[in-house]
Amino acid sequence: MRTHVVHFTAPINSHTCGQLIDKCTQAIQQGADELVIKIATMGGECSYGFSIYNFLIALPVPVKTHNLGTVESMGNIIFLAGEHRTACHYSKFLFHPFHWTLNGAVDHARMSEYAMSLDYDLQLYVSIVDERTRGAASPLNVLECLTASPKILDAQDALDAGLIHAVDGLEMPAESVSWCVHS
Repeated sequence: MRTHVVHFTAPINSHTCGQLIDKCTQAIQQGADELVIKIATMGGECSYGFSIYNFLIALPVPVKTHNLGTVESMGNIIFLAGEHRTACHYSKFLFHPFHWTLNGAVDHARMSEYAMSLDYDLQLYVSIVDERTRGAASPLNVLECLTASPKILDAQDALDAGLIHAVDGLEMPAESVSWCVHS
């Protein structure tokens, strides 16, 4: 088994999305039998998080994800792309309401568009979490987390909520190939 490990320690934006897609594509081209994405992120832009999720679940090799210490906000969506998901014992997952930064004047039509997009992203996020954690011992009410009450889960909470399959330090095999995405 030829494992390629991609360390994603960055915010989620157009630059890091492109880097991650590039590193994963190179790994596949170099004969990776599986990808392990080790993640430490405070989140970022919804559109790029959903794009990364869709890219990762469509790869022709198994993808595993691992929480290096903190996976927050849109990082949870990228994390959930893993077929097998693990987290370090001392790690956290943060779910919180969406927010946007608006610059300059906004007319009514644009504000309506922003509200529609925010609502759509909210439902998409909830659908992905529900689908990927189905059958959890203690399901997470992600809609509540995204609209009213932020929540931090430790490794055990994440296990109970179905976000992870195991608590594991996930040592890197000596023969693995390593890639990095950071900003």
